[in-house]
Amino acid sequence: MNQILLVEDDPFLVDIYKTSLEEAGFKVEIATEGDEALRKLKEKRPDLLVLDIVLPQINGWEIIKEIKKEENLKDLKIIILSNLGQKTEVEKGLSLGATKYLIKAHYTPREVVEEVKKILINN
Repeated sequence: MNQILLVEDDPFLVDIYKTSLEEAGFKVEIATEGDEALRKLKEKRPDLLVLDIVLPQINGWEIIKEIKKEENLKDLKIIILSNLGQKTEVEKGLSLGATKYLIKAHYTPREVVEEVKKILINN
């Protein structure tokens, strides 16, 4: 069973995405703050990180930069799931090493699950 770390600070969205991913057969761990996400990543490497950018304490950009410094995490697959939809933000996310950049408003939870499957199952 693939392990996903979902980093999201909105309890409503955490519930929706966690439920959708679990129904699709994934094991989901939650982090609601940036420092908590980094701690969990170092404790147990997931198969995929689903990451919001706007977070308390440490933002998603900083999390990605920290991941890329860690030898055992630097090749971790990352889906950015954010409301930041400017072209410059999407380009920044991909250039920092995200596998995929999804804008929340453009994807239903079901579509997010399909993107996760493409990365974890079809690769």
